[in-house]
Amino acid sequence: MATPLLSVTRLSILHSMGSFLPILPTTIHLNIPNPLPGIWESILRAVPKKKQSHSRKRMRQLAGKALQDITALNKCPACGKVKRQNMLCEPSAHPSDIFAIAANPAYAISAGGDSSIQVWSLHEPDHPLVHKFENAHPLGVHHLATNKDGRFAASSGFDGAINIWDLETLSHIKQIAKGRSSGEIWAIALSPTGSFMSATTYNGRVCVYDVFGAGEKVREYETKGSFGMSVDISTDGRLVASGHENGGVYIFNNETGKIHHSLPGLIKTVRSVAFSPGGRLLAAAGDSNIIALYDVISGEQVGNLSGHSSWIFSVSWSKTGEYILSGAFDGKVKVWSTDTKTCVATHTENDKALYGVKWIPKSSGIGEGFLTAGANGKLCFYREATGS
Repeated sequence: MATPLLSVTRLSILHSMGSFLPILPTTIHLNIPNPLPGIWESILRAVPKKKQSHSRKRMRQLAGKALQDITALNKCPACGKVKRQNMLCEPSAHPSDIFAIAANPAYAISAGGDSSIQVWSLHEPDHPLVHKFENAHPLGVHHLATNKDGRFAASSGFDGAINIWDLETLSHIKQIAKGRSSGEIWAIALSPTGSFMSATTYNGRVCVYDVFGAGEKVREYETKGSFGMSVDISTDGRLVASGHENGGVYIFNNETGKIHHSLPGLIKTVRSVAFSPGGRLLAAAGDSNIIALYDVISGEQVGNLSGHSSWIFSVSWSKTGEYILSGAFDGKVKVWSTDTKTCVATHTENDKALYGVKWIPKSSGIGEGFLTAGANGKLCFYREATGS
């Protein structure tokens, strides 16, 4: 490559008087080599091209995927409607409302408007479905109950029948007390051993059945004829409590066959009654939006738990009796201290009615927690320590 020359030029100057000065050479050529050959190529190589970071590129990819999800139409597996991908419902445990739940150390049990009863594992973190009793009740199930150790379960259906289940072998044992008309038998409770069962009826009677014998009615208690909405049996099996549509709450003695107490204080429908683990207190709740606490021995009302703003469908005692769990029509779950008689926690993640709440036994292996279920068809698991 030829070396470029640096040219220097001087102009001739014309004398003002017209005389000519000596003229110097017009051009001087100097052989000076270029000190920066190829400098522009080096500079261009040193300047990086415009690049996109990996994280920004990934964000663009995700944004594109999200746009596809929003615009894509899908059939929702939960409700069956055609919706955009980002609006699909969460999977439900049942295709209809869940009206009843129960729990033992191994399983959570749920039932509702469909004909099946479903059994879920409590030992695994994701609580998978382990068994499904198909066609348990053709018209649906409205109540479930287990005995003290959780070996046996009973279900009451809209067809008026009661089925007994073995939760160890996950099998059907027998059907008892089929009502003469649909809905004649309503709420149910099993004795600690599971050998006896109490059930309420639409005309206010409270009946006791021999489960493992002939399945016959062995005792019947009369009330004032109001629909029996709820029932429970004490942990020693001696007492039966019932709650009624007219606000009546009764305690009966299975040993004497007589009424033990007719309890005052509630004037609206009582949808749930539950004995404390020690059998000393009875909790009753319903359309009055309060939980009334009664001393079982004296029959006196010893406290009210106020805080719900709508009907209370279900109450459940913790194993130690320190706490009461309640679920209401507005979807709120509350945890109450029986010592201070105050609400210590409220969960408001759901706006649908909660028909069932239940403490999970600590022996289940995941620590003490609770279950909720209701009108959204979902079975929710909570852990006591974190509320998760």
